[in-house]
Amino acid sequence: METVETEVTPATKATLRCQFCGKWNRIDVSRAADRPKCGSCSKPMLLDRPLHLDDESFARTIAGSEVPVMVDFYADWCGPCRMMAPSVDKIAADFTGRVLVAKLNTDASQKTAALHNITGLPTTAVFVGGKQAVRQTGAMPYQNLAAMLASAGVTSAA
Repeated sequence: METVETEVTPATKATLRCQFCGKWNRIDVSRAADRPKCGSCSKPMLLDRPLHLDDESFARTIAGSEVPVMVDFYADWCGPCRMMAPSVDKIAADFTGRVLVAKLNTDASQKTAALHNITGLPTTAVFVGGKQAVRQTGAMPYQNLAAMLASAGVTSAA
């Protein structure tokens, strides 16, 4: 009898709400370069930039992701949050397919901010397997954000 060796690929599925129509989709994050489309409106699921979460979508997105999720808890009025935004955008682009990057406006989503005890802004957290693995408060450069992902087990950007 012949044995066939198969390569086991890590789990890469995530449940995300379409940014355009609001419908939930189960997608393969590792195929982000293929620009997966929403099953309802056929618009692209934009995984190379931060996803915007709110009180309604936060828990389901975190729980439904097999890949780590980095969340930037911010407010529009926060100067350090605005300073850090380009680094968060670059992390999303550089780690596409290995991590989801999301933003949560704490003013608009006070329930989720309170549930996660967000008392300072910006606060960045990495969730792995639906649970918070790493958390840091204060503005950080790209290198520190990448180090947070590394400490949560995400390989460095290519």
